[in-house]
Amino acid sequence: MENLKRRHPPQQKISSYSPPPPYSDIYESVSLNGDNCSGTYSTKEKSHRIYKDSQFSSRALYFLREYKHTIIAITLTAISLWTRFRKIDVSDIVVWDEAHFGKFGSFYLKNEFYFDVHPPLGKMLVGLSGYLAGYNGSFGFDSGKHYPPEVNFKFMRLFNATWGALLVPLAYLTATQFKMSQKASLLAATMVLADTAYLCISRFILLDSMLLFFTCLSLFTLSVFHNLQDQSFSKSWWLWLVLTGLSLGCVLSVKWVGLFAVALVGLYTAEDLWEKLGDVQMPKKKYMGHWIARIICLIVIPAIVYLASFKVHFAILRKSGPGDGQMSSLFQAQLEGNSLSKNPLEVAFGSNVTIKNVAYGGGLLHSHPHLYPSGSTQQQITCYHHKDPNNEWGIAEPRYEENQDVPEVDGIRYLKDGDVVRLVHLATGRNLHTHPIAAPITSSHWEVSGYGNASMGDIQDNWKIEIVKDLTHNDKNHLRSLSTRFRLRNVQLGCLLGSHNTILPQWGYKQYEVYCDKRNQTDNDKTLWNIEEHKNEKLPKPPKNTYKSKFLDDFIQLNVAMWTSNNALIPDPDKEDILASTPLQWPFVSIGLRMCGWGDKQFKFYLLGNPIVWWLSSGSLVAFSLLYSFYSIRAQRQINDMKPEKSENFFYVGKTLFLGWFLHYAPFFIMGRVTYLHHYFPSLYFSIFMAPFLLDHLTAKASARTQNLVFGAVFTAVIGTFIYFAPFAYGMMGPISSYAGRRWLTKWNLLDTF
Repeated sequence: MENLKRRHPPQQKISSYSPPPPYSDIYESVSLNGDNCSGTYSTKEKSHRIYKDSQFSSRALYFLREYKHTIIAITLTAISLWTRFRKIDVSDIVVWDEAHFGKFGSFYLKNEFYFDVHPPLGKMLVGLSGYLAGYNGSFGFDSGKHYPPEVNFKFMRLFNATWGALLVPLAYLTATQFKMSQKASLLAATMVLADTAYLCISRFILLDSMLLFFTCLSLFTLSVFHNLQDQSFSKSWWLWLVLTGLSLGCVLSVKWVGLFAVALVGLYTAEDLWEKLGDVQMPKKKYMGHWIARIICLIVIPAIVYLASFKVHFAILRKSGPGDGQMSSLFQAQLEGNSLSKNPLEVAFGSNVTIKNVAYGGGLLHSHPHLYPSGSTQQQITCYHHKDPNNEWGIAEPRYEENQDVPEVDGIRYLKDGDVVRLVHLATGRNLHTHPIAAPITSSHWEVSGYGNASMGDIQDNWKIEIVKDLTHNDKNHLRSLSTRFRLRNVQLGCLLGSHNTILPQWGYKQYEVYCDKRNQTDNDKTLWNIEEHKNEKLPKPPKNTYKSKFLDDFIQLNVAMWTSNNALIPDPDKEDILASTPLQWPFVSIGLRMCGWGDKQFKFYLLGNPIVWWLSSGSLVAFSLLYSFYSIRAQRQINDMKPEKSENFFYVGKTLFLGWFLHYAPFFIMGRVTYLHHYFPSLYFSIFMAPFLLDHLTAKASARTQNLVFGAVFTAVIGTFIYFAPFAYGMMGPISSYAGRRWLTKWNLLDTF
């Protein structure tokens, strides 16, 4: 009963208004003049009216206090949309990488299969913008070309700009979740709003605004989830954990840079679970529940989103297109308009074929009338991913008639396991040949070359077919198009024909090396091949739906091809890329990027960050590192500078932001691929928060006047610099020399001529 009484204390009657004492027989008249009304009110009536006004004012104040963050976020969204949408169609030419991503969006509208090094979600969204704009996919998006009237490029840019505009309210809401003050939260949003690089990159048909949006969304959902730790397994807790997983899946499905966001959440989760392990009061069943929840929401859900994006990708791109060569032969046969579905099923002597390497990322066996610069100096043999007449080979009788027991069926000699063949390059007449000469790159293997002709050659032109498996038939004795996996063993040397992802130098046209593996590694996919195109007028066409592939096989094949091609994007020492930059040049805005031509009569866009925003952000990272070390050393000496709750939030927020910046930035130092300024943009987002976060922390004990002066100075510098550099993002017309005053650093190639 005592507990019951405590839970339900007697309620006191509280009056929000006490009327004034009555004025007996004394009335004060007040004249009112308004539209269609005039009259006088007594003092009692006046008091009642004041009371009603007071109630209205109280409700308004309550509404403003209750929905303050929502109102501010909506206001910031409106301002951000205006800055992103303003003059977005001032230039009607294809700018920078619109040439790539606009073209990829067109392929979705035409349902044609293409290949790119990035996952498909962002490009599908570009395609969606084109669909909503009424675009039919017919424009080529050639760099520098004018958009024709039938392409509503303005709407497509607005669609992309919307993703970039949403970064601003997300930044504000994330800062509030980090428990920053009102001034600091607004400053974080303003720094995102006023960064000219973010503004510029979001105003074109690119993937970066989508990548940044999902990166920012992942940080926001994680911060909300973190603040619900004391409500484990509640509906809100589950909701924000699931939303974090969905966001991670989306950012990973736009670009693989999203892996760094996954890593950040993974490190947070590992630390969180470690701390929970040390909680001796937590039941083991509940602790296991935390593990299961995170596995489902942060591993399974992102994986499902990632897989689903490729499932939709394959479903939309159902027609044959320029990217067929990167996929397996069985996959290509399913595409509408692809001739592989008409391949005769069984292969025979006299067939003309193309031969594809089965290893993930493998190409087509290829040759061309160019010689190796060293070694045998005979004709080059390579692997090539694109359809080309130089990929075609004829299957001929071997030297010295080794197939004496091959039976004929209606005058046709079908190939089976163990048969010996000679492969003739149809375009040049050379035989596929090997000899004990070191391969040009992989010197531990033998060189493969094109040698001789129909009348000249030797036994080293002979290759034995060794069938390994068939993907659709149980019979492994016969060589079939597309589905049979086989090896080609040189009869004389015993080595296996193989290829891997080693790229030849410029003399080999950057194609893949082919070699003869003398180690006899029969379990190596790089020595497996299949027949892709197959032409033979004597053979019947296959039954309908003969060739089918599995989704998971196609998914793995495409992802490996993406990885291989991504790694191949390395700087060419023979060419100077004036747009490329190094990671050391990014944090302190030491370099900019020209996004288009630099003529006087065209709008020019210069991708450059707001110097105040970038310098403040980078400097704050250094300051936090020093402050973190200072507090950590003092804590080891049992000196506590902050209350436990505030200390916990300081270290959580600081570590999250610093790790987010580091994980998105440091990997570019070890990447072999070419890098550009926009690769730093996800890192920048994390570093931007560090400036208002530290200002908040360092001025916490200062007077309100001092705080206002400090934050006011930063607001003024950020916004003033944004206004000054805004032409870089909105477009500069006329001689570039008229903008010379905006070249603050000599390394900015604003005025240089190329």
